[in-house]
Amino acid sequence: MPLPAWIAIGLLLVVLVVVGLGALRLRAIAHRVGSFECSARPAGAEQASWSLGIAHYGVGRIDWWRCWSLSLRPARSWRRQDLVIVSRRPVEAPDRDLFLVECSYEGTRFELLMSSGAYAGLASWLEAAPPGRRGVVV
Repeated sequence: MPLPAWIAIGLLLVVLVVVGLGALRLRAIAHRVGSFECSARPAGAEQASWSLGIAHYGVGRIDWWRCWSLSLRPARSWRRQDLVIVSRRPVEAPDRDLFLVECSYEGTRFELLMSSGAYAGLASWLEAAPPGRRGVVV
């Protein structure tokens, strides 16, 4: 077999391994207890695209991973005592019940797009914080 054919086969194998590792990572994160689909973008950036992700409740924090990444660490992590829900509104979607949730974390505002069930879980989790540390304004 000529050398270019071996190079093409090698590159194909590398691509398959990377895609397989990404799929395993995504499956492992999505199947944890306490995980939910949650897209994110900066607040007020109507033209900005959403970053697809999965959020996971931890002890006193929420970790958020990008769907399309090979990173083993979360892209963002929000501590419960510093996370505040500023507002929420339903989003018109043909086949899904979604909420656009504006949040504030240490003075930075951002938006999360999640299902109504995920929003109910987030609001309940924040309200269940010890007294004096509740972060639901709405």
